[in-house]
Amino acid sequence: MTKKIRRFVAERDWQRHQSPKNLVMALTAEVGELVEHFQWLGEAESREIGGDKKRAVAMEMADVLIYLTRMADELGIDLVAAAHEKCERNDRKYPKEAFRGEYRRPDQG
Repeated sequence: MTKKIRRFVAERDWQRHQSPKNLVMALTAEVGELVEHFQWLGEAESREIGGDKKRAVAMEMADVLIYLTRMADELGIDLVAAAHEKCERNDRKYPKEAFRGEYRRPDQG
């Protein structure tokens, strides 16, 4: 995917505009567009989207992923490796024995 996105950007000569600062700003805008789809839904409704709404949510999620991928490429970060590392850290930070059914921060006792 990184190569495909990199090629798309290069073919349009957009790389000079896609600094990490600009990419994170664009990412923030896309996350805002994703939020709009869920803004007034209840908990159950947010799990039951379908049809055109689900397709629109998928496209916004794709935009978020594309900007994250571009930003990682610009910064030389292996995003998948970073996500695996973060999951491992979370396993240690939130041991299942202590946090099962509990939604709190470790420093909240």
